Amino acid sequence: MTNRTITDLFSMKGRVAIVTGGGTHLGTAFTEALSELGAHVYIASRRAELCEQTAASLRARSLNVTALTCDVTDEASVNSLVDQVMEKEGKLDVFVANAGGSATTSHPPHGKIDEFRWTLEKNLTSTYMCAQAAGRVMIPQKSGSIITLGSIGSRLASDPRIYNENFKRSGSPYMAAKAGVLMLSRALAAEYSPHGVRVNCICPGQIPNELTDKDQVETFRNMNAFHRTGLAEDLKGACALLASDAGKWITGTDILVDGGWSIW
Repeated sequence: MTNRTITDLFSMKGRVAIVTGGGTHLGTAFTEALSELGAHVYIASRRAELCEQTAASLRARSLNVTALTCDVTDEASVNSLVDQVMEKEGKLDVFVANAGGSATTSHPPHGKIDEFRWTLEKNLTSTYMCAQAAGRVMIPQKSGSIITLGSIGSRLASDPRIYNENFKRSGSPYMAAKAGVLMLSRALAAEYSPHGVRVNCICPGQIPNELTDKDQVETFRNMNAFHRTGLAEDLKGACALLASDAGKWITGTDILVDGGWSIW
């Protein structure tokens, strides 16, 4: 028997978290999850005004959210983000490396190598820099949880037959980057675990935003086991588990949140 209830284990009261890209779409769901559980969440992206708008809307709900600025492709900016939080709080319990992106990449063999490099930098290299910066403060603490953002594309290639004729992008650079994020997370988990720091990866399935082609949304819905596309809020449970003491014995793994897309 333990003295802690499941409510106690999931509580983030008194914890400090950073969510990169925390002002929009999936990042907002991660920010909500952590702050609703009681954490003080610092959200950061290059778009300071957008982060502040999100933070203000959550503070109106009595949630503890602070907006900062960070470019995750710039090492000095990532280090500055962690330094600012440490100066204010003296600790860092959770780092969600959510920010990423995908260039409009032509199909191979006509894709531009600069687009490929940009996609790796935006997703894989940025995750490594975030995990480095977080590790520098979590390792001396002997505690902390780093959550990276993979994708269903970390495990599966896209079947080109599911895309309509208007879909001109190649997914290969993005999938290569996200596969790298997954293996990076496992490798870092092995290296950080002796210091009490956990590293895990959340791999979402198809979660459309306002820019997603409507015909594509319908295709994704029909291909999914639950016959619906994902919602950003569908990721909140995985984030809560991996960030909190409820997941304190989980490291080096990934959680697929894909509505059964990968079971076929």
